[in-house]
Amino acid sequence: MTVPADWPTTAEAARAEQERLRPLVVPEGPEPPRRPGTLIAGVDVAYDDERDVVAAAAVLLDYATLDVVEQSTAVGRVAFPYLPGLLAFRELPAVLDALARLTRTPDLVVCDGYGLAHPRRLGLASHLGVHTGLPTLGIAKNPFTFTHQPPGDRRGDWSPLLDGPETVGRALRTRQGVKPVFLSVGHRIGLDEATAVTLALTPSYRLPETTRRADSLCRRALAAT
Repeated sequence: MTVPADWPTTAEAARAEQERLRPLVVPEGPEPPRRPGTLIAGVDVAYDDERDVVAAAAVLLDYATLDVVEQSTAVGRVAFPYLPGLLAFRELPAVLDALARLTRTPDLVVCDGYGLAHPRRLGLASHLGVHTGLPTLGIAKNPFTFTHQPPGDRRGDWSPLLDGPETVGRALRTRQGVKPVFLSVGHRIGLDEATAVTLALTPSYRLPETTRRADSLCRRALAAT
């Protein structure tokens, strides 16, 4: 795993980098065409804290069928300490390495985490999108520090995810009677379009197929290290 030479090593430097990148986020853009050949990547990471090791996985799915067409992993030393609001600096080097090992470029990358739903509006998905130029979105399992009203009980029902009065994402019901997921725009996609993508990626389970496949793969890669 390669860590960029100019990667921040302190909290102060990391926050300054977030402030520099935040104005570059484009919070709008189309949904990729839902047809054979459109490629959606899922990325996720797993940690072995005792050994200070991180494993990242990138899984490429065909958007029309959700079949896996390619996958890759990257394993290395953790590049940054755990600090609230700065998780991307721990995960991105490994994620970038895993994505670089794919032979095809995804039309969209889905992160297990947040995009604009972040105190400085630059979560992992937004940071990854600005860094690579790729459209990205974040789908998280919990609302972090943000508030929301419970969405309706039917699949597709949603409610705003709020930071005070500001909408930073949506709580989205992907399965009837199951707790929602929390999505936010990363880069180069709009919130309505991100919602459509999330529903397309969750035909059978609460979590998107991208996250399910990448989570399993990065855990296997970590165990094999």
